Amino acid sequence: MSSLDLWPIGNCQVSALIDGAGDLVWACVPRVDGDPLFSSLLGGEQPERGMWAIDLEGEATVEQSYLRNTPILTTRKVDEAGNGVEITDFCPRFYRLGRTYRPAAFVRLVRPIGGSPRVRIRLRPTQNWGEAAAALPGGSNHIRYALPTLPMRLTTDAPVTLIRDEKFFRLERPLVFFLGPDEPFSDDLTRATSDMLASTAAEWREWVRGLATPVEWQEAVIRAAIALKLCQHEETGAIVAAMTTSIPEHAGSERNWDYRHCWIRDAYYTVQALNRLGALDVLEGYLGYLRNIVDDARGGHIQPLYGLGGETRLEERIEHGLAGYRGMGPVRAGNQAYEQVQHDAYGQIILSNVQAFFDHRLFRMATVEDFTALERIGDRAWQFHDQPDAGLWELRTRQHVHTYSAAMCWAACDRLAHAAVALGLNDRAGHWAERAAAIRSRIEDAAWREDSKRISATFEGDDLDASLIQLLDLRFFKPDDPRFTGTLQAVEQGLRRGSHMLRYATEDDFGLPETAFNVCTFWLIEALQATGREADARELFEEMLSRRTGAGLLSEDIDPQTGELWGNYPQTYSLVGTINCAVLLSKPWNSIR
Repeated sequence: MSSLDLWPIGNCQVSALIDGAGDLVWACVPRVDGDPLFSSLLGGEQPERGMWAIDLEGEATVEQSYLRNTPILTTRKVDEAGNGVEITDFCPRFYRLGRTYRPAAFVRLVRPIGGSPRVRIRLRPTQNWGEAAAALPGGSNHIRYALPTLPMRLTTDAPVTLIRDEKFFRLERPLVFFLGPDEPFSDDLTRATSDMLASTAAEWREWVRGLATPVEWQEAVIRAAIALKLCQHEETGAIVAAMTTSIPEHAGSERNWDYRHCWIRDAYYTVQALNRLGALDVLEGYLGYLRNIVDDARGGHIQPLYGLGGETRLEERIEHGLAGYRGMGPVRAGNQAYEQVQHDAYGQIILSNVQAFFDHRLFRMATVEDFTALERIGDRAWQFHDQPDAGLWELRTRQHVHTYSAAMCWAACDRLAHAAVALGLNDRAGHWAERAAAIRSRIEDAAWREDSKRISATFEGDDLDASLIQLLDLRFFKPDDPRFTGTLQAVEQGLRRGSHMLRYATEDDFGLPETAFNVCTFWLIEALQATGREADARELFEEMLSRRTGAGLLSEDIDPQTGELWGNYPQTYSLVGTINCAVLLSKPWNSIR
């Protein structure tokens, strides 16, 4: 079993990861980018600090599954004598009093399911990135923790003394645990949490019911869609790249980054997936977040990433209180990539926002004022389309003129021309079409390598990079264009390792990459399907699905040799790749009638 075989729960305010033993090992408050309340996932040799375990004495087997079409997790434990317990974990989320109730709270319902099980509760929260949080004097039914980011309170009908002493005791009736903000729980605990469970399940199932899923791979798509929604900070609409920080890209790599922020690069692919699913609530929230980014952009400059509230400064630091995933530090909070120059961001944000000029399903379609704001971004794309940048892989010590970045700048101008046509702004349409044509000509001249009949990843070099596959999805090339087919062949030969794709195979700031980047494999699958190799695409997609965790999800990276997952989890890119490929490859619904 992979160490990343983790089960997410959440409510679009907070989330938690539960391991194969049923322990909460990762959760941050008051939101996903906050201080870890449970941090044992990154605890190294001190994994029992920063966790919440419900142990069964003599435990023999553990089975886990989600309630259908929800992120509500059930863990069943049975001991050697057949005594068992069932744990139901969820974060409350439902509509009431005219708004969505989504507190920074975690609910655990525990009940005996056979015999006379003996259990032990080990609740060991952390603060200040790994420091043990001491319990304050409390009442007969609660325990308080004066955490600096959000004081928390456990309200329970379990024996508080046994929880504090971490003693095994016989479980003879169902028990309730509600860990949330430090305020009195004024309702009947059992009835209220039971109602929360029912309402939360109903809310998620109603949301899934509205998804436009393909006929094939429905369960995989639904599970990816739920996880994608959990990655959204609903208050602002931002979507984080992953729920975790500092899971290395491979053993000892020190490629340990904080992904609990919103990358503009992810926006285009995320909007694509949400549009294909018809997940309009998530889509509209995200588009609203992006519009605010555009409004706040100084002179049209777009950073590679922003905070969940649109914060522009995400200063990176190392948190020495945690040893790291399996002891492989450092543990980082914040991400210095916000300072980088990445010209593809201009195209990414325009591609995403252009959706609103055409989508009549939206409550708020884009206006002329929105178009004018986007033109400032387009001017930057035009200005910098052939200038060096750090590229989409965020190289920290070198810069090149990256073909992918230039192509995204082309897409920015091209899509602005389309948006202008939709608004009846013919003069602006002509203006942006001319700029798009000029950038296209520059790319075709500077990136084409006549000797090898392919496009280079940089203007000045002769490099291979998986991002070149995206020239098809961007509509820069058509599937039968020999320049694209030659490029695809070269990328596949140079970067494919068995069933997986590397981003690139050259040394970077940290040496040679050792793991494949999962989204690149999904890009390859899309390209194979588009160029007529559908059987190869389907086989490769099935292989990727077989690599998912028990929760049905993928992280950022995978070891091509062992199949072990690495990198932050669950990763938005990988969720989006699962959804997009399933939709593209699936048989039509009328094929089953």
